[in-house]
Amino acid sequence: MLKIKKGDTVKVIAGKDKDKEGKVIAVDAKNNKVTVEGVNMVTKHTKPSMANQAGGIVQQEAPIDISNVMYVHKGTATRVGFKMDGDKKVRVAKSTGEVID
Repeated sequence: MLKIKKGDTVKVIAGKDKDKEGKVIAVDAKNNKVTVEGVNMVTKHTKPSMANQAGGIVQQEAPIDISNVMYVHKGTATRVGFKMDGDKKVRVAKSTGEVID
């Protein structure tokens, strides 16, 4: 089980986009990668297709390693832990001890 989920707000803590914040668009659990809105933008050359008639050069997000992002809880980046809430496993912000979801 990963500590970051789709829809979470995260802060980039390493790499060329350090200190940027964004929403997680996709999580690849198999390869430990996340795609974050507006972070790690790459230029992609696309061929014309039925969906995109013109083709051309497109800017899009590329996945970054999950170890390079940190969960943002109430405006501050924090580590994430797990604890049992009755018989349910929940995510907990390490800085405050509050249950995330």
